[in-house]
Amino acid sequence: MLHMGRAVELILDQEEDQPIYMAVKGVVFDVTSGKEFYGRGAPYNALTGKDSTRGVAKMSLDPADLTHDTTGLTAEELESLDDVFTKVYKAKYPIVGYTARRILNEDGSPNLDFKPEDQPHFDIKDEF
Repeated sequence: MLHMGRAVELILDQEEDQPIYMAVKGVVFDVTSGKEFYGRGAPYNALTGKDSTRGVAKMSLDPADLTHDTTGLTAEELESLDDVFTKVYKAKYPIVGYTARRILNEDGSPNLDFKPEDQPHFDIKDEF
């Protein structure tokens, strides 16, 4: 039995070593360097693993706010969202991707307004 318990402990440790991702405004950030804020048991852990745009805008951890939906946000909340997005997330954390909602329109067609080159940590390469 001791060996089985140890195996479970090792699996949990491996999960702890996984990167921590969250999305704001459809941009996926690697917030692993902020593990004390976003890791398991940390104050903002509820924001991770999803697009938490509304929660960031409202400074809310309410499960109902942990969504991409910005419908009905006040001008102040939208301003706060843009401020935190730029001064915290874009300034501190690497961008690792984008949500489908950011790069596709609702009908699944490409979003022609999507410009990844406007994001920090993005390098355009002629060849791979």
